[in-house]
Amino acid sequence: MPARPPRATWSRLTEDQLLAQCDVDTYRASGPGGQKRNKTSSAVRLRHPPTGLLVIAEESRSQHENKAAAARRLWRALFLHLRDGLPAGRTPEAVAAHPDYAAARGPDGRLHLSAKDPRFWPAVGVVLDVLAACEARVADAAALLGVSTGNLVDFLRTDPKVWQEANRTRAAFGHNSLK
Repeated sequence: MPARPPRATWSRLTEDQLLAQCDVDTYRASGPGGQKRNKTSSAVRLRHPPTGLLVIAEESRSQHENKAAAARRLWRALFLHLRDGLPAGRTPEAVAAHPDYAAARGPDGRLHLSAKDPRFWPAVGVVLDVLAACEARVADAAALLGVSTGNLVDFLRTDPKVWQEANRTRAAFGHNSLK
């Protein structure tokens, strides 16, 4: 299997550029929402063939709003599910210099981002890359990221999907889930 291009190949694209690469399906969502929901094809499914990612959005009665929500989910999925290798040297300095990670650290060197911060998801990608490279050993990943183990665990806990992916990675390497 040929090597996959780096995550930045897709994560740096505009929403329109990313959507242009997707197969877009619309369909009628089931469930509550009144008569209009059952009569219009407002739900959106995006398939991104280059990465194999699939996301859906069906919360709104507006196809336009659902398409925008699905595009945001696809962008987040790039950071959650695509792993890149670590910078050459695998040193804390090399990781700290990574542009997606350097912008995420505060003046004290800690990770203090909310999921609404635009720097959050790119930082998640780097943190999960490091966790995978350290075979899901949290203490080793924290050392490589230049943060405390507690700060790393708190950062992973910021978003339920990030927490779930971290625990999936740990399970893949035979470790217990983080509590």
